[in-house]
Amino acid sequence: MLNTEILELDLPALDAVLVAPGDAEWDLVRRAWNLAVDQQPALVAVPADADDVVAIMRYARAQGLKVAPQGTGHNASAIASLAGTILVQTQRMRGVEIDPETQIARVQAGALWLEVTEASTPHGLFPLSGSSPDVGVVGYTLGGGLSWLAREHGLAANHVTAIELVTPDGELVRATADDHADLFWALRGGGGNFGVVTAMEFRLFPYGEVYAGMFLFPYERAAEVLAAWHEWTLTAPEQITTSMRVMHLPPLPELPAFLRGRSIAVIDGAYAGAGDAGAEAVAALRALGPELDTWGMLAPVALSRLHMDPEDPMPYAGAHALLGELGAGALEAFAEHIRPGSPLLFGELRHLGGALARKPEGSGAVTGLAGEYLFFTCGLTLDAAMAEAVHRAGADALAALSPYDTGRAYLNFTEEPADASAFYADEDYARLQAVRAAVDPDGRMVGNHPIPATRA
Repeated sequence: MLNTEILELDLPALDAVLVAPGDAEWDLVRRAWNLAVDQQPALVAVPADADDVVAIMRYARAQGLKVAPQGTGHNASAIASLAGTILVQTQRMRGVEIDPETQIARVQAGALWLEVTEASTPHGLFPLSGSSPDVGVVGYTLGGGLSWLAREHGLAANHVTAIELVTPDGELVRATADDHADLFWALRGGGGNFGVVTAMEFRLFPYGEVYAGMFLFPYERAAEVLAAWHEWTLTAPEQITTSMRVMHLPPLPELPAFLRGRSIAVIDGAYAGAGDAGAEAVAALRALGPELDTWGMLAPVALSRLHMDPEDPMPYAGAHALLGELGAGALEAFAEHIRPGSPLLFGELRHLGGALARKPEGSGAVTGLAGEYLFFTCGLTLDAAMAEAVHRAGADALAALSPYDTGRAYLNFTEEPADASAFYADEDYARLQAVRAAVDPDGRMVGNHPIPATRA
């Protein structure tokens, strides 16, 4: 509700929910998805539409406040501070429109990937959606966007056709390849450094269904399965994108009985094409004799929960690296650091390469991902002792894999404050800094990985 005593706002048409410290809703609206993050902004604004965002941005400018856009609050642990900042939570802006003729989706700032796949499934159209159903479309895409179809189509950011946003000076603009072209380039991979996005349009792919699923193995076969999967990835066709995980599942009642409290190895993924070709592509993995085999033809919405990512906020900490070619030592290090009894709940390797290794025509600030594999791990941090153990275990895993580290990183998987230059090629980072200087010379925007402004 509007706290006019604190805000001194004279905006009678404003539909936004505005919450200040001390208000009853404060602890709820400032919450990040990662419950270990204690966000302490000066104010939280929950706009209903683009006009609200314009008003909020202009108010922030007049009051000398910064602005941090946030949808679901994923990756909020990478924000160093929200002091003197209005946190703009976009979850009320949830519209999703699918145009089956142009095969373009238009979404508002707070839309979730599950909402997009539910809307696109009746048309057999696939977005380049993330592995979690509750991740926000806009934040995911601004950071790059690594989907189940990534080796075939590259990053989601490079299939965006238009972005509407409110700039730091309070103007609503529509950025495309032809209008505000530098800003359009920067937004596609540059994160939330350039304004508050209110809507986004992007291409969909008319597969109808794709061949996708998972193979599940008991943990005792993890080393064998990891080695076989790695060998298979060396010649896997570009149409297929997979991950390999070692998981230590807690004994939670919401899990199926046969998984509760177990350690397992899982290979999951999707083939961007027909079922016969997809089955042929995974034949060598199927020959390993998995305990569970769920591969089959799946609609867009079914991919949303393929990875079994948690959908409820929780406290956690993670570690991430982009890795090059993996030798036997890398596989041994992975297996050693993701073993039962570790504070890490899982360790994951996602296969990169294919279209992710090429620069597409008309690409944005992030053209692809440097490396052959993405490594990610995390653990729960329910108290200080657990947090210390998880951070230490994650750091140890990264140290063990450091000989294979490319020295680059992926914004969306970097859960701690980091030097943003690690996400970009040198010339692209310099260009991003110049765009930031042009649209936000005062540094009013607070992104989860800030790109400092510099004047070219």
